[in-house]
Amino acid sequence: MNGPDARPGATSKKGFKLPEVDPQRVRRAARIFDALVKAYPDAHCELNYSTPAELLIATILSAQATDVGVNKATPGLFAAFPTPGDYARAKPEDIEPHISSIGLFRNKAKSVQQAMERIHTLHGDEVPRTMEELLALRGVARKTANVVLGNAFDINLGVVVDTHVSRLSQRLDLSQGGTPLAIERDLMALFPRRKWTLLSHLLIFHGRKVCKARGGGCEDDGICSRWGCCRES
Repeated sequence: MNGPDARPGATSKKGFKLPEVDPQRVRRAARIFDALVKAYPDAHCELNYSTPAELLIATILSAQATDVGVNKATPGLFAAFPTPGDYARAKPEDIEPHISSIGLFRNKAKSVQQAMERIHTLHGDEVPRTMEELLALRGVARKTANVVLGNAFDINLGVVVDTHVSRLSQRLDLSQGGTPLAIERDLMALFPRRKWTLLSHLLIFHGRKVCKARGGGCEDDGICSRWGCCRES
């Protein structure tokens, strides 16, 4: 995938080959994308941040937590630790009080402190812009790296696959993959690279507002009612 768009069968920068897809499925995916853009023209990352480091921290904190809960905790955290160097000079116990309202806060405090320490020591307080360097940070898996690369740097190396994207991908018959990585590969093959970051936001917005895990409004939304396959299963 050396050009602006991914093509079916291309090899990703992580070394895996994208699946071949039927052109008809690509055209269907494009129509779904256009419908989502029309429904959610303001789709965006809902974590609050002002720097790449803040986005990275917020994304680490968001694991098994809501964006709303993270956004309530981070203003005080970011004020207390303005730079990666401030975290590097702190202990996890210094970070814990600021994020105690978030689940798994003790482990997340360790992840944040160690990730920022590595960024301070190895990268001069600058969040790295490669998948490999981000994955070397504690608390960072591929989903988190994709969030940071796509939203902080406008670098599309993959598609963020959270619970909403996973659910919507299957309900809209965009993927039947059994793992986040399999779903990501399918989405990368169906959609042009330039759309990968926005695609995840669109699916997340639709998953939160309409196509919920339970009790969604699928009958009247104009997207699930046209493109959804979940009621057939």
